[in-house]
Amino acid sequence: MDALCGSGELGSKFWDANLSLYTDNPDLTPCFQNSLLAWIPCIYLWAALPCYLLYLQHQHRGYIVLTHLSRLKTAVGVLLWCVCWADLFYSFHGLTQGGAPAPIFFVTPLVTGVTMLLATLLTQHERLRGVWSSGVLIIFWVLCVICAIIPFRSKILSATAQGKVSDPFRFTTFYLYFVLVLLALILSCFKEKPPLFSPVNVDPNPCPEASAGFLSRLSFWWFTEMITLGYRRPLKEEDLWSLREEDCAQRVVQRLLEAWKKQQRNKTAVAFGKKVSSEGEVLLEGQPRPREPSFLRALLAAFGPSFLISFFFKLAQDLLSFVSPQLLSILIRFISTPEAPSWWGFLVTGLMFTCSVVQTLVLHQFYHSVFVAGLRLRTGIMGVIYRKALVITNSVKQESTVGEIVNLMTVDAQRFMDVAPLLHLLWSAPLQIFLAIYFLWQNLGPSILAGVALLVLLIPLNGLVAMKTRTFQVKQMELKDSRLKLMSEILGGIRVLKLYAWEPSFLQQVEGLRQRELWLLRKIVHLHAYTTFTWTCTPFLVTLITLGVYSSVDERNVLDAEKAFVSLSLFNILKMPIAMLPQLISLLVQTSVSLKRIQHFLSQDELDPQCVERKTISPGYAITIQGGTFTWAQNLPPTLHSLDIQVPKGALVAVVGPVGCGKSSLISALLGEMEKLEGKVYVKGSVAYVPQQAWIQNATLQENVLFGQALDPRRYQRTLEACALLADLEMLPGGDQTEIGEKGINLSGGQRQRVSLARAVYSGADIFLLDDPLSAVDSHVAKHIFDQVIGPEGVLAGKTRVLVTHGISFLPQTDFVIVLAGGQVTEAGPYSALLQRNSSFADFLHNCVPEEDEGRPKEDGRTVLDNAEDEEVFLLEDTLSNHTDLMDNEPVTYEIQMQLRRQLSAMSSEGEGQGRLVPRRHLGPAEKAVQATEARGLLIQEETVEMGSVKPSVFWDYTKAMGLWTSLAICLLYGAQSAAIIGANLWLSAWTNEPVVDGRQNNTSLRLGVYAALGMLQGLLVLVSALMMAVGSVQAARLLHQALLHNKMRSPQSFFDTTPSGRILNLFSKDISIIDEVLGPTILQLLGVFYNSISTLVVIMASTPLFVVVVVPLAALYLFAQRYYVATSRQLKRLESVSRSPIYSHFSETVAGTSVIRAYGRGQDFEAISDTKVDTNQRSSYPYIASNRWLGIRVEFIGNCVVLFAALFAVIGRSSLNPGLVGLSVSYALQVTMVLNWMVRLMSDLESNIVAVERVKEYTKTETEAPWVIAGSCPPEGWPQRGDVEFRNYSARYRPGLELVLKDLNLRVRGGEKVGIVGRTGAGKSSMTFCLFRILEAAEGEICIDGLNVAHIGLHDLRSQLTIIPQDPTLFSGTLRMNLDPFGSYSEEDMWRALELAHLHTFVSSQPAGLDFQCSGGGENLSIGQRQLVCLARALLRKTRILVLDEATAAIDLETDNLIQATIRTQFETCTVLTIAHRLNTVMDYTRVLVLDKGTVAEFDSPSNLIAARGIFYGMARDAGLA
Repeated sequence: MDALCGSGELGSKFWDANLSLYTDNPDLTPCFQNSLLAWIPCIYLWAALPCYLLYLQHQHRGYIVLTHLSRLKTAVGVLLWCVCWADLFYSFHGLTQGGAPAPIFFVTPLVTGVTMLLATLLTQHERLRGVWSSGVLIIFWVLCVICAIIPFRSKILSATAQGKVSDPFRFTTFYLYFVLVLLALILSCFKEKPPLFSPVNVDPNPCPEASAGFLSRLSFWWFTEMITLGYRRPLKEEDLWSLREEDCAQRVVQRLLEAWKKQQRNKTAVAFGKKVSSEGEVLLEGQPRPREPSFLRALLAAFGPSFLISFFFKLAQDLLSFVSPQLLSILIRFISTPEAPSWWGFLVTGLMFTCSVVQTLVLHQFYHSVFVAGLRLRTGIMGVIYRKALVITNSVKQESTVGEIVNLMTVDAQRFMDVAPLLHLLWSAPLQIFLAIYFLWQNLGPSILAGVALLVLLIPLNGLVAMKTRTFQVKQMELKDSRLKLMSEILGGIRVLKLYAWEPSFLQQVEGLRQRELWLLRKIVHLHAYTTFTWTCTPFLVTLITLGVYSSVDERNVLDAEKAFVSLSLFNILKMPIAMLPQLISLLVQTSVSLKRIQHFLSQDELDPQCVERKTISPGYAITIQGGTFTWAQNLPPTLHSLDIQVPKGALVAVVGPVGCGKSSLISALLGEMEKLEGKVYVKGSVAYVPQQAWIQNATLQENVLFGQALDPRRYQRTLEACALLADLEMLPGGDQTEIGEKGINLSGGQRQRVSLARAVYSGADIFLLDDPLSAVDSHVAKHIFDQVIGPEGVLAGKTRVLVTHGISFLPQTDFVIVLAGGQVTEAGPYSALLQRNSSFADFLHNCVPEEDEGRPKEDGRTVLDNAEDEEVFLLEDTLSNHTDLMDNEPVTYEIQMQLRRQLSAMSSEGEGQGRLVPRRHLGPAEKAVQATEARGLLIQEETVEMGSVKPSVFWDYTKAMGLWTSLAICLLYGAQSAAIIGANLWLSAWTNEPVVDGRQNNTSLRLGVYAALGMLQGLLVLVSALMMAVGSVQAARLLHQALLHNKMRSPQSFFDTTPSGRILNLFSKDISIIDEVLGPTILQLLGVFYNSISTLVVIMASTPLFVVVVVPLAALYLFAQRYYVATSRQLKRLESVSRSPIYSHFSETVAGTSVIRAYGRGQDFEAISDTKVDTNQRSSYPYIASNRWLGIRVEFIGNCVVLFAALFAVIGRSSLNPGLVGLSVSYALQVTMVLNWMVRLMSDLESNIVAVERVKEYTKTETEAPWVIAGSCPPEGWPQRGDVEFRNYSARYRPGLELVLKDLNLRVRGGEKVGIVGRTGAGKSSMTFCLFRILEAAEGEICIDGLNVAHIGLHDLRSQLTIIPQDPTLFSGTLRMNLDPFGSYSEEDMWRALELAHLHTFVSSQPAGLDFQCSGGGENLSIGQRQLVCLARALLRKTRILVLDEATAAIDLETDNLIQATIRTQFETCTVLTIAHRLNTVMDYTRVLVLDKGTVAEFDSPSNLIAARGIFYGMARDAGLA
């Protein structure tokens, strides 16, 4: 280098220590300034160029037009090039003039000139690639300015010293160069306009990050706008920015799906590469097994590149973190050397500050990058699981319940998001440990090996703990799945549990699972306590052993401040990777469990799309099955076998047969929902499907009918007319815009079925598969629908229709009848042909038809309806019959109507009216006004978002749940352990200052002993506090879950009708999971960093009292940043929490309706809906991540200021300070940056997570029913003996402030009487039965059973002595035995007898497991008819004195119906039977009939007397053809 500088004006020295270091006025040699200093920016730009050009190659956003800014930047660049080359030509000029300029005067101008030209060209290239703010060039200009500052000062000093300028030309060109470089830097800080031809951003609220400049991105300044808004007022959903395109769910999921499909293709390719072996052939052992598709590889392929960028950030940050200890070493040496020039101290201080600031900026870029990658991981995984759930087979569906699949989406996908930020520790931790040990070796020599040995010993120990934790966590996840599965079923069947008083049995089941879950949790948190202890003590033990060995190996090993505190700061760096590794291991362990679960689910069997051939078919036919054998699961016997069916195009085919013979299975086989074992299925044309149980979405009625198709008003109107929905629309508050609740809760069974049918009709498909759609509606409505829709004259005439039905009256109008029995076609042919054969079917028809004729008038004998309006009134009656009693006599506010209708429709009959003609109800003007204003009201209550800060009472609730003394003890113990560690470090400081006598320090063993004792005390205190926290957090988890569960089991039915089950499930999964696993560790960490930061400030102020001056402003800034941020962060977390529930509600809804979604081919639309809901959730998650970065940079800047002032004041007051104190003070200050950042993060995490306690508490305090059992007020043994039921002056209303629905009822039913309850719409039939079970409470008066007022006894004492056969047959997953008798109070003989009487004996005894036959969730593996029979068996088993029958024979064929009626007549002969009758023929032989009208008793006498009296009952009987 000296040769380059040559001789002459520059002299030949490149470096002169006397000029640059050992002086009070330092400077660099002219040679150094003109060479290396000038080249630094050039080297940077040329080094960055290849990577940057590659990046620009892949980034094309359209080009930016040539603006004034762009022109100015180019002009400045060209001028700089000219200035540099002017220097070059000046040197050539000197050469021609006979001078001998040094070679450096040719090299440097040439290099800088070419680099300036490059920078100018790069500016233009960036413009053409659409880059509006260039980070690469900003850094280049910054380096240029920094490197020019030293010559700037030198030239002025030199000119001043000499009294003249030695080289005026170069002097002038340099200052021109400096001004231009400064100008270029200023210009590069401004961003260009957005590029042309980029996709037009029509987004009303785009994310400002996309258009932010480099500096704004670097400091996260672009986020300030939202932080300010959140500080001024709580954020709302509409304030959130839209997602960037690359973060949208659809893009992310697509990437992952492609990678996963590639994995699956690889497997199939490997599998097909082998020879297919015949069944008997044994595969050769040496053959390679097909490689399982790896979900991990798919994740790496999809998201690996984004982790690569963060790799470079992390590497830079790790290397920078080791610069500070080296600078600390120089600072201590400076303090120890009084004669050293002062500027050394200030330079080291400046470098420390600069290094810390750069480290902060790089670290937060890294965090932003990995957290966003984690968010994408979660989005991708949720999308892939959703798409898989749409195509899994039924056997997989039974194996993985909705609860389990939802758990995959909630807990398991979240685990990936949690582990993403820590993944880099896998390489970063070993790197940091290696570097720390290297520098420690430099400092303390081989003594460090003792510390390293301890570290190495601890690794297998921590590994062992992690393995143990993993085992427990796997078991805990299984239990959590089981608990959520059970909770999901309880919420689905809560009405049945209440009516049967079965809550305690299910409560016990949940608590049993929870108990086992907590037992495992207790073990896990104890292991965590051990981990906390090890990683708190490890750094100290390593320091202790190292220093102990160092001082005892050789007496002449003197421990001075530099060695001690540089080692200490290196040990502090070492603390982080050692602390994080166990956390990473445990998270990796949990994630690997989740990975296996997700991979297992994604590898499950899918429905074979080729199972049904849709392209070819024999001419003239729409559906053909040839030799078809089908099963629901490979391990089950075939449900349908040897089917040969041909359905001509445009034919109407009826499928009939007894309960459980496979009618619904046949429809499923045609849809491709069953697994085909052999044969061929051909279905030509688009398909519409109406399932037996209507599947209704939580959307408006119109959306349910359109089902994703465009609105054609005429077709839509025609569809509603044909499906008899117009009358319903008049009743619904928002017409067809009324929102329908989850599972269609605010529609009656008949309405749901008609909406489901309307969806099929509107779809305009070629083939209609109708699975018993007429069963849920009344006979006259069934006839209307058959005539208008399905039959030869209906809107579907000419289309191919396959109708499963129990309605015999329709068979004559069909083209073809298929009779199924035992899964096979026993007979098939036209109706007339089947009647002529002397087969079992013909006998069955001959037996049933006369009875049918009595029960249902023939077309010609029926009262002819005068006009269409009358028919509509007739249908309106059908609609309203179920909607109970309040319709005519209550103020019609929307909210009241909906609340009541929901309670009622859900509980009352699902069947429909008696077919009585009623005048159409006209609304009064006031009602119309109310309806108009409320018409758009929504049904499901929006989930509330708490505003403002979390109330202190929430923290207090959690503290009380943990135990007050426990909480207090934990805080005090943490304070004590901080005091112990400060004591240990002060002792170390004193040790380093001990004078050296004869080359050694005295009292070494005493110093070491006290240091060890203080460190051990700290470890012990940490262990005790961690164990206490473990005990407290498990206790809190137990109490909070218990309170929530007990409250929910005691919540009134109305609560479940207005709260989506997804929301309640979210409480039991996500929120309880946070309370179980997150809150405890967060509080422990927060206490740790809080005491750490306090002790740092104490130590610095004790060492350099001058620091007190800056503590107050820094603390004020810190608190301001924290308050400013927390308001936004907390609200974002709440919005994220609230936007999560709809994802899972929609998912549960989708899983329930997969067969319908697939039948209509709407899978892709539903995927898009799910993606939109996930995006809504991401819109709050993404800013939450950015808010943490915004805060981190600002808080760490305050921490960096602490470092700056601690070092600065040490330099200023060096005369009065000893090196030991400076070392202590600055090494503490170096930790404070991380500590302050962690503290705000943990405080906001705690606030965000404590919201789980807030929500759980909120739902724990909801209103409950009356007590289940009232001590001292139990009914006598054997009550009721007679079964008398008496209503005395009884009135009831749905809620205080509403009108009465039952008014002053006075009636008595004697024990053993059979009473039918009938009445027009709004009469109060359903309400009366609810009052009997106290689902509704009395407003006045009383109900007495055997003379005992039911209000005086507990709900369970009452409900357990009544029996109801509800209309909706609900079963729970578990054995049949449990479904019949959850309390285990009946003998096996009793159960078999009940099953025999319920006509289920044959079915159950044919099952290998008998009574232990496993019913799947909701009884899915039984037909609806069989489920109804199980409900009958329950009633037969309880055999209470009073039976309420909500007539529910719709899903059962006529033969079985007759058997049930006969069973009820014989088995309940001595019991009081109250039947809500929908078909009058069932109550014609009852003792008495109660006719209700507007909530009062209108008539109450025997059927014959009532007919003779020619009152209301006579009119109803006449309409039904019975009078």
